[in-house]
Amino acid sequence: MENVNLFISVFIFILGACIGSFLNVCIVRMPQNKSIVFPSSHCVKCNKPLAWRDNIPLLSYLFLGGRCRYCREIFSVRYFVVELLTAALFVTLFLQFGFSWVLLAYMIMVGGLIISTFIDFEHRIIPDEISLGGIVVGVVLSIFIPQMHELEAWSLNIGKWMMWALVAICFLEIMIGFFLKKDSVGKDDLIFMAVVAGLLVVDRGVSFWAFSLKDTPQAALSLHLLSFQASLIGFLVGGGLIYAMGVLGDALFKKESMGGGDVKLLAMIGAFLGWKLSVLAFFIAPIFGAVFGIVEKIRTKDSAIAYGPFLSLGALISLLFGEAILAWVLGGYGIIYTNSLIPL
Repeated sequence: MENVNLFISVFIFILGACIGSFLNVCIVRMPQNKSIVFPSSHCVKCNKPLAWRDNIPLLSYLFLGGRCRYCREIFSVRYFVVELLTAALFVTLFLQFGFSWVLLAYMIMVGGLIISTFIDFEHRIIPDEISLGGIVVGVVLSIFIPQMHELEAWSLNIGKWMMWALVAICFLEIMIGFFLKKDSVGKDDLIFMAVVAGLLVVDRGVSFWAFSLKDTPQAALSLHLLSFQASLIGFLVGGGLIYAMGVLGDALFKKESMGGGDVKLLAMIGAFLGWKLSVLAFFIAPIFGAVFGIVEKIRTKDSAIAYGPFLSLGALISLLFGEAILAWVLGGYGIIYTNSLIPL
């Protein structure tokens, strides 16, 4: 069995390095609105296409000394880092979740987080193709892979209460700005309200449908419906937390304090991880973000930082260690925390 796991680990490491090579293409081309398919990989200085032997993940970079074979242009070390990071994280996910459909789902999420992290660090943007596309993928995968979410009634109910509270706070903040401060309701606010209203209707419909299937021959279908609902709750709680904090920050500091990309990124994380782990990621992110912000303030005198990478880091920590962290935190208050997942 150990030999089998070792073989699979090696396979996943190689697969991760190859996917990391593709993620590098996305990181370079997405901010420039270029195709991630055509043209093939090439040197950005001399435009010579890279031969297959120059495009082997990890190895080609080492053999060529991080330079173009033809013009000797130095390639960014980021290419090597992204390939190695992707491979290492994929193996870590395999060791945590086994060779399963859940592994596939989280590999997709981690790939999106890696792309958004490196783009956000360099360009201060998070492409909608990653965040909005990731939301759709996370919700759809949740329908087919209910093991992605905790489906116990108490967890779903607490998530619903938090979801409704955050939606109410967000709507209230928008209305206060419109009626009392005479702020205009922007296009993004209108889209946000329309999407949230629609999702709340869907949530109620899913709840009724899942309940109606209880104790029927189609009862197994209810697990997929509840997983779909858990993903919607996570999406709304994750996005709602950042949105509410951003609106509050705008009011306090009289300037944009949280970008829309961050809202959509945590909403994507919530669609994959559910409300509990997205909330945990929300609280973990500023711990690392604050340290980085202080260093950057001293180094560059600029207090603005890309926040998406720290949301991504918070999501990874929550995914790998979230249940242990929650048990430790709640245990400090005398609360025994257990988590029941559907057996794979």
